[in-house]
Amino acid sequence: MEPRVPVQKRSREKVDRALRAADDLLEREGLAALTLPRVADEAGVSVGALYQYLPDREAIVAALSANYYARLEARMSKLVEQLLADPVPDPVAEVVAAMVQMYRDQTATRALRAGLQGAGQLAMARAHKSRMVEMVHTLLRGYGMPDSAVAARAMFFAADGIMHEAFAEQESGDEALIAELETMLRAYLAGS
Repeated sequence: MEPRVPVQKRSREKVDRALRAADDLLEREGLAALTLPRVADEAGVSVGALYQYLPDREAIVAALSANYYARLEARMSKLVEQLLADPVPDPVAEVVAAMVQMYRDQTATRALRAGLQGAGQLAMARAHKSRMVEMVHTLLRGYGMPDSAVAARAMFFAADGIMHEAFAEQESGDEALIAELETMLRAYLAGS
């Protein structure tokens, strides 16, 4: 069964409440706790009211992931707008600092920690990363840096991989690894 998108306000509110409950469950008890009955119970709604929207763990994780990606992209878009409107001497530091804050925001990272494995989640992640690369590309062009989609892609994927590693074992992030990321990105830009 393909999950439906709620249209009525009351249904949207129930699904939103369920996703907040799922996020809390994921934080407290991990992925195994994300069952429709548990989420419905935590949200105070009936299983039947949610089934058409969040029928199983995969649908719940997909919805949490979509919310995470939307928040991350909104933050990045706002940062790009700010940096283009009011350029700063070190945009690398600004972007890395914003990424660090995003990773420190526990609610923003839970969906990824859940282990996205299904084809739908992988396609969603790929689309999200493409949008993020485009924002990095826009920022590079705005700062008069190399107008290269390949450079933007390399920078994003390098930063994304290092950020995942920096936060893999330390909730606040490995400061030395984060500092090295900034050094690496500046060196890459200087050599382009």
